[in-house]
Amino acid sequence: MIKIALVDDHQLFRKSLSLLISTFEGIEVTYDTSDGLAFLEVSKNEYFDVLLLDIQMPILDGYEVCKRLKLSNPEIKILIISQLTSKEVVHQIMECGANGFFTKNSPPELLEQAIKSVIEKDYYFDMELAAVLREAILWQKKSDYNVDFNQEISFSIREVEIIKLIAQEMSSKEIGDALFISNRTVEKHRIRIMEKTSSKNFIGVVLFALRANLISITEL
Repeated sequence: MIKIALVDDHQLFRKSLSLLISTFEGIEVTYDTSDGLAFLEVSKNEYFDVLLLDIQMPILDGYEVCKRLKLSNPEIKILIISQLTSKEVVHQIMECGANGFFTKNSPPELLEQAIKSVIEKDYYFDMELAAVLREAILWQKKSDYNVDFNQEISFSIREVEIIKLIAQEMSSKEIGDALFISNRTVEKHRIRIMEKTSSKNFIGVVLFALRANLISITEL
């Protein structure tokens, strides 16, 4: 069973989202609150697989909750859920270390896919996020992101293969099967790739690969 924590300051939205998630097989909401600080305290003693997190909240906003949670419980996957889709929001999502982004304008039935994606593949790209990424790649300065493009970063053929397969939303097991290597080897490559690109999550790696022309936006 995938255990979900839901943090959003709109009670009606939280309750509606909880009812929706209750229809997903093997997924349940075990905690919900409007207070990000309260959740951080609860997360010290309770286990959650995925946190569904709003951005605009009182006391602590979603970015700060995300940053603190990644320090205290890095194993929890974080899926940002918000109606905000600007380039600035995308940039801050990269910086805080979230595993994915799901807009509140998305079809509800896609949420189940998004939750399972951050569990199995470590990241999820909402279609609106992909559109914003495309615009960012075309128009924003390289210095806007935490990537040093003046620094020579070389990737092995295997690492490029893995980046491309992850961008195609393949899990570590699927990648291992396709490349005839173990899951553990795939995970080692993932960690090494994140270290090379100074990325806090694999969204950052994919963004780097897009801007470095290792993959194209059509491969997302």
